[in-house]
Amino acid sequence: MFFAPGTLPNFAHKLSRDAAQRIASNAWVLLLNGLLLFVAGVLIFTIDWSVRSLATFIGALFIFEGISFAMTTGIDQNVRRANVVTGLLSIAAGIAIIVWPAPGIVAVAVFLGAWLIVLGTLAISSAFAARRFMSSWWMLLIVGLLEVPLGVLALANPGATLAALVTVGGIWAVAVGVMRITMALELRHLPEIVDHEFAQQAGSTASPASNGASATAKPGPRHPAPAVS
Repeated sequence: MFFAPGTLPNFAHKLSRDAAQRIASNAWVLLLNGLLLFVAGVLIFTIDWSVRSLATFIGALFIFEGISFAMTTGIDQNVRRANVVTGLLSIAAGIAIIVWPAPGIVAVAVFLGAWLIVLGTLAISSAFAARRFMSSWWMLLIVGLLEVPLGVLALANPGATLAALVTVGGIWAVAVGVMRITMALELRHLPEIVDHEFAQQAGSTASPASNGASATAKPGPRHPAPAVS
């Protein structure tokens, strides 16, 4: 969402305080996204769904996720474009699920499984790219590692029962909701975290120089030697 897989090799060079501020400006979007996903997960577990109603609800979640992705800025314009494309695909998938005539469990499972694998792969790549500057990067990694097998599970048995589909969707929504709420709270302080990290790097670079300067200091004035008659 904020870091593309290709940003990892040049991450330290590309992330400036301006980029950190751009990413931090997404905190409210991420917080709202996390809260709504968490509530959606609780509703998925607590409501007695029919296939039609669950398909509509999951389709609405896809559309909401797509809008959130499309509104999110990242470390550079490449990430921004990737977010827009990802958001449009999510919106299209959500609309397809909702307008599908008499959607069956198979159709919903295929859409959900494929999307979870895509999101999980992006989350894992983003976690490794963000690990230097975000202490909660491991949560992103765990969610990615959770999303991929959940997606594989949905695709491996698309004819599963409605209860199984509810379990997959509910676990995903609650887990991702908690992760995004936590990350949103940390993103607000990302510029300060970057300043601190760069200050430490600058300090470690300056230390050897200062030691060297003291070692090569010019000696004081020498008194002339007494004359020898």
